[in-house]
Amino acid sequence: MHASAEADARHLGARNLVCTAPGGQWGEDDILVDRADAGEALTLSLFHLDRGSRPRWLLEWRPRRSLARAVRGWERWARAKAARTRAGARARSRVKGRTRAKVAKVRAAKGRGGKGGKGKAKAKVVIEPHRFAGVFVSKGKDDSLVTRNLVPGESVYGEKRLAAEAEEGEEKVEYRVWNPFRSKLGAGIVGGIEQMPVKPGAKVLYLGGASGTTVSHVSDMIGPEGVVYAVEFSHRSGRDLTNMAKRRPNVVPIVEDARQPQRYRMLVGMVDVIFSDVAQPDQARIVTHNASFFLKNDGWVVISIKANCVDSTAAPEAVFASEVDKLRKDGCKPKEQLTLEPYHRDHALVVAVYRASKKKKKDE
Repeated sequence: MHASAEADARHLGARNLVCTAPGGQWGEDDILVDRADAGEALTLSLFHLDRGSRPRWLLEWRPRRSLARAVRGWERWARAKAARTRAGARARSRVKGRTRAKVAKVRAAKGRGGKGGKGKAKAKVVIEPHRFAGVFVSKGKDDSLVTRNLVPGESVYGEKRLAAEAEEGEEKVEYRVWNPFRSKLGAGIVGGIEQMPVKPGAKVLYLGGASGTTVSHVSDMIGPEGVVYAVEFSHRSGRDLTNMAKRRPNVVPIVEDARQPQRYRMLVGMVDVIFSDVAQPDQARIVTHNASFFLKNDGWVVISIKANCVDSTAAPEAVFASEVDKLRKDGCKPKEQLTLEPYHRDHALVVAVYRASKKKKKDE
């Protein structure tokens, strides 16, 4: 019985027939016959050895069933499965081929200036001037606030850059998108502030320059004729500010305490505008103290007030009113107040004139 069963298995085309025994060597595509004797009953279990010589159970045969017939049935099933696998692979290949051909056709049509089937031509960037000098608006699917890049090809904080179409013989002009969620001044412009003293050619003292995000856009706004003195107390942020200023000649970085303007009085001249974003409880006093050193008469003060930094227990409106009263007492005449919602929570932007000259009455 044993010899005939092994002979039948060898006749089915197995290269090697190995029984489970200590030290047995199994090879790929072999059929393993596991013989288990239990008295007079004999059971043969067939395993197929696939790649990696890992046995996979195929069938179990007992003497009352033909081993050859059982194995032939398994071979038919294996051939059918292999045929289905090959057919699926050919179908996927045809789909990939058609996709590649369609993509190539669309690209070729775009290169000729056509519509390219369902593909769309690249939209042109349309830049329009804002009502404030030095600021522009990018028109498109999503309108955005932009400034003309003073250093083309360079980003400051990973912002998106746009290249506007230029006439023949002229170089393309590059613009930088101004994110209002990362800039108090940008949020004020997007929010509809009425007056903006930061303009081309202006001299600006920026208190709380941080890493230079808004300072870089102020640098774009004032242009090469203006200058911005950026004061930052933190040495870590001051290092980023200094690196940014290396590529922008109109930025003067000052790593110093804004509460003590006498320490940098030799570096800063008289300015037209003071912008403050220091977020300190005595921010109003800091601004007016610097104004007494550097701001011209009839100069402008733009201050960003964060209510939580001044008094976290009071209502934001009460904090804003209190800070405006402090500015009035120190010689500032408030002109406008704008909340920065939804870009910055519990923030307000106040624009004031420092030591405003009295208007003369007209002669009757």
